Amino acid sequence: MEVEIRNKPVFANLRVKLGKGEQLLAEADAMASMSSNVDVETRLNGAPMSALARRFLGNESLFVNTFSVESEGEVVLTQPLPGDIEVIQLDDTALYLQPGAFLACEPSVSLGIGWAGLASFIGREGLFRLCVSGTGRVWFGAYGSIFSREIKDELIVDTGHLVAYEPSVSLRAGLPSGVVSSLLSGEGMVTRLRGPGRVYLQTRALDGLAAWTNSYL
Repeated sequence: MEVEIRNKPVFANLRVKLGKGEQLLAEADAMASMSSNVDVETRLNGAPMSALARRFLGNESLFVNTFSVESEGEVVLTQPLPGDIEVIQLDDTALYLQPGAFLACEPSVSLGIGWAGLASFIGREGLFRLCVSGTGRVWFGAYGSIFSREIKDELIVDTGHLVAYEPSVSLRAGLPSGVVSSLLSGEGMVTRLRGPGRVYLQTRALDGLAAWTNSYL
């Protein structure tokens, strides 16, 4: 299976060339176009209770699509927001994704939902997170460009900029500095990430877009 991430980093999309017998698991509604000979099987995203949990707790689709082909075919996948797409190779490892970040994966990868903790909720990152694990490639997207950081100690991230992180990274909500300075600076609550581990961040936040849009309404 050949996969190309095109039009990075603003309007990124996936161009997937499937060979005979190959399959790709993708988020529902992610398909922009596909060859006429590509088969699509829509099913629940796991067991019924697990699928419902991922839908209502993890903000993921209730269904996923499996694309397959008997000879050769092409599928183009996109995400709802303008932004970047990144790929990670799992090797019997795991990665936590923020709600809505998952786009596609190879069939050998498992999808699960996990408790993110009160620190994540206070930092407005959500109470639950999607966990992708196993061996295979995973593609995920974000609003804006994606960049990664390998952290050993602590990294402070503003609300809404965290996209994905390794299980070895812990989250803690807090203020960037003193109470008065935090209020005057307009930063408010932030998320403190403690390593070791790799994190993936987005250069834009939906809260900023919503605030800018509301100023013109």
